[in-house]
Amino acid sequence: MLNQRQILGSLGSLGIIIGIASGVRANQISIHHSNSTAQFRHIEQPLSLKIGVTAGGLTLIGLELWWFLFSKNKAKTR
Repeated sequence: MLNQRQILGSLGSLGIIIGIASGVRANQISIHHSNSTAQFRHIEQPLSLKIGVTAGGLTLIGLELWWFLFSKNKAKTR
């Protein structure tokens, strides 16, 4: 059975791999601006907002993992 360090290490390395792969893919996408066919407009967000949303999401993921995998829930015996 995997211990807590192995699980966290696996999740961390998986996150790094996905982050690197998505970063490469995002750089390869070309953006074509066309006023007549564009449904959506690109709105640049402040870096502090991007960091805050990312940190909040990672915090929620960490809390979820802790709640379901690592919290010690003792069952009552009769």
